Amino acid sequence: MRQSLLSLAVAAALLSGCSLIPDYQRPDAPVAADWPQGEAYGSAASEGSRAAADLQWREFFRDPALQQLVQVALENNRDLRVAALNVEAYRALYRIQRADLLPSVSADGAGTRQRLPADLSQTGEARTGGQYSATLGVNAWELDFFGRLRSLSEQALQQYLATEQAARSTQISLVASVANAYLQWQADLALLELTQDTLKTFEESYQLTQRSFDVGVADALALSQARSAVDSARVSLAQYQRLVAQDRNALTQLLGSGLPADLPQGLALDAELLEQVPAGLPADLLQRRPDLLQAEYQLKAANANIGAARAAFFPNISLTANAGTASSQLSGLFDSGSGTWLFQPQISLPIFNAGRLRANLDYAELQSDIQVAQYEKAIQVAFQEVADRLAARTTYRRQLDAQRALLDTTETYYDLAERRYRTGVDSYLTLLDAQRQLFSVRQQLIADRLAQLSSEVELYKALGGGWSDTGSNAP
Repeated sequence: MRQSLLSLAVAAALLSGCSLIPDYQRPDAPVAADWPQGEAYGSAASEGSRAAADLQWREFFRDPALQQLVQVALENNRDLRVAALNVEAYRALYRIQRADLLPSVSADGAGTRQRLPADLSQTGEARTGGQYSATLGVNAWELDFFGRLRSLSEQALQQYLATEQAARSTQISLVASVANAYLQWQADLALLELTQDTLKTFEESYQLTQRSFDVGVADALALSQARSAVDSARVSLAQYQRLVAQDRNALTQLLGSGLPADLPQGLALDAELLEQVPAGLPADLLQRRPDLLQAEYQLKAANANIGAARAAFFPNISLTANAGTASSQLSGLFDSGSGTWLFQPQISLPIFNAGRLRANLDYAELQSDIQVAQYEKAIQVAFQEVADRLAARTTYRRQLDAQRALLDTTETYYDLAERRYRTGVDSYLTLLDAQRQLFSVRQQLIADRLAQLSSEVELYKALGGGWSDTGSNAP
């Protein structure tokens, strides 16, 4: 028995390198080697000093309040918690599949005691007998001569790695979502404050117009126009009060808990809230974006499954072997001469299965082709996302500069209109138009600043930034 086991072990070792998994070749990236060029892009791709994927979120976000909110979300968000648990689940599945490569050794003990009545006994007399055994061995251990189990183990490993990258993508998305929700909240707070100030100005103008109307200086049209400006501002006030409350609720949901009581004072919306990052080259995305790495690991898993489907065409060899002791009496279980052993190799060769194995192989190959297409699509989507954000970076800066210039012009126009109205040169309609225009331009400036900041956050996300590695998680 020892010689047989040794021979099988040597054979298994010699064939351990046998694998029917196709050689993996990464598909060519179906995108250009460089980012798009043109007036909308400027020099955005070369700005910054560090790659986004190497820039931790604590460095990218300069606002201390936002830093604390992101940290709270990473600790409490339920989606991120589910993603982390999925990683552990696939890690366990991989360990289960890998364990099939090794024999399962078990120690077994059994005992039976039975009484046979006289009419069933060969001697014609009732008798009582028993049997006891204690064995150590392996049961139905598949000898992986053709790599079926190794292929399945490789598939499970690649699925685990893909899930790990999915968790990283979830974290990156969470960090970006918290940042955008916070910025939206701050922008609506700024708009609420602006509306409150504007409403106060409109009310003062209305009161002044009312007094002028009472003494016969202003007509009913001017009074009605002043009143409509006040009502319009009150509509905007209610709107922004609602939006601020909803922004706070959305942020709370992302955090997975309430807002921290010790939340520090945030920076102003027009402050330097974000660090600048360069785009690098499209080829860099293949190693920096977790969703692309996830798609590639899934492709490798499908490739490994082809090896398992190919190995199914070859004989399946399994081994059952044990050694121990047996006796009809419990007291004699370990007496001399009670030794027992079993050696039971088994081979199964598929002959006819109505094309099931061929169909399984075809299915595995088709799944691999599907994963190739999905991987290429993921690359194209990533390329578009980064290109769009690069265009947004340059054009939003120009738009903000133009909007600030427009605000300066509108403020000058308002000051002139107010002086001319006070001196009786122009009607109240001119002043009201200047007030409304100034309010609209200030609103638009806040909206443009929010859009510019959000586009920077989305660029950081598109480049694979926002992932914080907390240590090794090897299976």
